[in-house]
Amino acid sequence: MMNKLVIRPLVLKDYSKWLPLWNSNNMGQSDNAVTTETWKRLCDSNNTQVNGLAAEMGGQLLGIVHYILHHTTGHIKPVCYMQDVYVDPAHRRKNIAKRMIEELTQTARHEKWARMYWLTQTDNHEAKAMYENFGVKLDFSLYVLPIS
Repeated sequence: MMNKLVIRPLVLKDYSKWLPLWNSNNMGQSDNAVTTETWKRLCDSNNTQVNGLAAEMGGQLLGIVHYILHHTTGHIKPVCYMQDVYVDPAHRRKNIAKRMIEELTQTARHEKWARMYWLTQTDNHEAKAMYENFGVKLDFSLYVLPIS
């Protein structure tokens, strides 16, 4: 089973393998306090909001998905914001991101979430092509007001 891709929840012992993926995904823009708090939230068994999945093969983490469950207006069940989907560049174009999203979608159906949603950069054409197989593109503009 060494060469079988396994999609599973992140666990505490994954930290040293998760960190390079996290740093690459953020292009080195996260500070240590954010990294520490993010990892704490991802692995806190009492936390029901911030979660993560890992794509693992042969003991190596090849990709990660972070997602946030939250309540919203218009639905009783929670919704899922799929915040980070990242695959190590050396392992891209092998359907790893697709497999992670499919696993998250299965969880969503099993737990009866109201919906999943995500953002991607306008010029990320590969991701957008993949995402079109999962969801419906809505034409909204995103505005951000930095507070702190």
